[in-house]
Amino acid sequence: MPSFFVERDGARAVILGDDARHLARSLRARVGEEIEVVDPAGLMLTVRLDSVSPDRVEGTVVAEREHHPEPVARITIGIAHLPAAALELVLSRCTEAGAFGFHIVQADRSVARGSKPERWRTICREAAMLAGRTAIPEVAGPSSLEEVVSLSEHPVMLSRNARVRLATMKEPRDITLLIGPEGGWSEREEGLAPLKASLGPRNLRADTAALVGLATVLSLHD
Repeated sequence: MPSFFVERDGARAVILGDDARHLARSLRARVGEEIEVVDPAGLMLTVRLDSVSPDRVEGTVVAEREHHPEPVARITIGIAHLPAAALELVLSRCTEAGAFGFHIVQADRSVARGSKPERWRTICREAAMLAGRTAIPEVAGPSSLEEVVSLSEHPVMLSRNARVRLATMKEPRDITLLIGPEGGWSEREEGLAPLKASLGPRNLRADTAALVGLATVLSLHD
């Protein structure tokens, strides 16, 4: 079951809106049941439900423990604007794995166009709850690669031909990891990256590269 975010008032915890509806209807929560929920202040709460409806689920906090699931490294995923299915997979899986945020890049070879901020935020929020995170990654863009690079303190572009392996880059800790579209970065775009790193000699799909790259960097700092 996802660890829903709650509004807490002393010993009381309340879940509202779509989350309450999901609990009441899809997950069939019942009065007397105990569930685990996340207090964004850094606590995992055990709540005994005493009121369940599609609009509001409420209960008493019966236990709590410290909960610090956020990675030490803050890794922003600068992902090329991919077709919807692939982009949404990146947002969902990388949120679960611990991405700090996302910046959608309108790359020269991006096929997709347009912006779906509400849809993207919903995906990240649901993935954060599933993973028991206390923070929901923000999604910026779509923006040009020039803008993303200019806004990033430490941009690192994934390139199969780079001499440096991402797995050996312990510094800097907080980076923006730039992942190109399925057709790869254009020659012009490759010239914009001050630092490039490789995941190895294999050719990976963009959604695969995003998750493997994130996991690689986080493994160096967790």
